[in-house]
Amino acid sequence: MEIFSQLVVLQWVGTAFGVVQVLMARQNNVHNYLFGIIAILISIWVLYQSRLYADILLNLYYLVMSIYGWFYWKMGKQQKESPISYSDGRDHGIAVGIVLGCFLIMAYWLGQHTDSDVPYWDAMVVAFAWAGMWLMAKRKIENWIYLNISNLISIPLLVYKELYIYAGLTTFLFLVAISGYIKWSKIIEKELDGAAA
Repeated sequence: MEIFSQLVVLQWVGTAFGVVQVLMARQNNVHNYLFGIIAILISIWVLYQSRLYADILLNLYYLVMSIYGWFYWKMGKQQKESPISYSDGRDHGIAVGIVLGCFLIMAYWLGQHTDSDVPYWDAMVVAFAWAGMWLMAKRKIENWIYLNISNLISIPLLVYKELYIYAGLTTFLFLVAISGYIKWSKIIEKELDGAAA
């Protein structure tokens, strides 16, 4: 019972940092990554206790991509802040490749080498989230679409695992991702209008 109450407290703390992170990302604020890193570290511990191993790997990937994204957003390829943009054909190909490759690897590993009771479900959540996080780090607007597909699959999984606080956070993230897509679309439109003027 004590571990359960600790997990509930940690979920609330991690959720608070996660909420701040996603709201800052929506506002295109590079410092969102600092709050995200703290939320990730808390989540890893909670997920380990809940035997959601693919989600642990996802969070480790989030950690790496958050550090990469932080630097990329700040400096980009031209040593200046990288702008928000739409994905090109190459970006779309890489994102779809990440989804397919990640799903196959995770489904096999979870099904054959762990005691996961939801290997395919967990693998699907992770596959779309990996692609979304890669696109987020590259500051591509389509990140919100991939992340929301992951969110839609994740919410019932978290409810099934009785991680209700994280299910609530993921529902909130789903709504913010819709708002984030709209906000980033307006930023791109404004930048394009400014470049054309």
